[in-house]
Amino acid sequence: MNWLTTPAHHRWLEAETDRLLEFGAASKDPRGGFGWLGEDGARDTSHDVELWITCRMTHSFSLATMMGRPGAAALADHGLAALAGLLRDDENGGWFAAVGADGPTNTAKEAYGHAFVILAASSATAAGRPGGSELLDEALAIHSEHFWDDDAGMSRESYAADWSGEEDYRGINANMHTVEAYLAAADVTGDRLWLQRALRITERAIHQFAAGNEWRIPEHFTADWEPVLDYNIDAPAHPFRPYGATIGHAFEWARLALQLGAALELAGIAAPEWIVPDARALYDTAVAEGWDVDGAPGFVYTIDWEGRPVVRERMHWVSAEAIGAAAVLWTRTHVQHYADQYALWWDYVATYHLDPSGGSWWHELGTDNAVSRTVWEGKADVYHAIQATLIPRLPAAPALAAALAAGKLA
Repeated sequence: MNWLTTPAHHRWLEAETDRLLEFGAASKDPRGGFGWLGEDGARDTSHDVELWITCRMTHSFSLATMMGRPGAAALADHGLAALAGLLRDDENGGWFAAVGADGPTNTAKEAYGHAFVILAASSATAAGRPGGSELLDEALAIHSEHFWDDDAGMSRESYAADWSGEEDYRGINANMHTVEAYLAAADVTGDRLWLQRALRITERAIHQFAAGNEWRIPEHFTADWEPVLDYNIDAPAHPFRPYGATIGHAFEWARLALQLGAALELAGIAAPEWIVPDARALYDTAVAEGWDVDGAPGFVYTIDWEGRPVVRERMHWVSAEAIGAAAVLWTRTHVQHYADQYALWWDYVATYHLDPSGGSWWHELGTDNAVSRTVWEGKADVYHAIQATLIPRLPAAPALAAALAAGKLA
């Protein structure tokens, strides 16, 4: 039995997609963009309007628009308006990281957030939303001018508002989401440049850094791309820059590498032979070192460089990425082992992460799989969970938005 080919399971996934979209609609902020959601599904007004959340929700509602969900287009347009107005830096170009009632509260220009602008704009363009393609052109131009480092074949990290004061740090997380964004942009623009850049990033991050470190991905680097393996060792549970290797990122990179390979093939470009074996090694190592390693089911958040758990809380997005990676691995290899694990990961999510009464997924669980709030509070957004319900129903390429626009949803 294979859930990935079962229409009844696809119907369950679709019902979960709709449940998440209904929950996420409450994140609409009257100031513009989307806000952080609390555990009860109400917008948490203690949080400013943040770029990454607004982009993720704009992306999600753009996808929903192409699935024919009434009301989704208006929500996608609400997000686009914030990216064209509230969050946009009209003086210096680019987008502020956060805006409050009295103006910007975090004026940094961050690669992480700007990658999500590209993703949101790509999805809005695929959905045919007004202003989507113009936003995408602007986002790609800004990313090329300020973040893309052609010598390194990687993305830079962050700047001050006026693009001065470049941060003396490089991060794998921002580069990972840049790959995701470039894949989406390649599909809607037809420009192979974005595939070529995505391949350069992936080859260095995975075929060089991860392969050379026993498939535990170094996350933090100097500006010259030298690994800093003890980064944040005194703050190991940092939500964006934790110490050690991040289990969820191994799953996410495995999926993206496979999707990149499929996208290259779709474009008539030979995919490197290392992509599938590297993706399998990443995924298999993450399962071996992250799943059920402390006497209870669930994926730990981080491990040290010997493969031992550091932060043991179970994050919802890690399970979501394990689901997506297992689904794409099965699609690309048809090895039954991945289909079996796919079902196991969903069983775990349904048992522990899903909140059937309050909605959405509990974002963090403790080692006893009870709700925990040490790293994440509330249920910030639905991006990872939504994608976990869609990836199993779509081909590995094109990317989600372009695949939905082409009517490829099973």
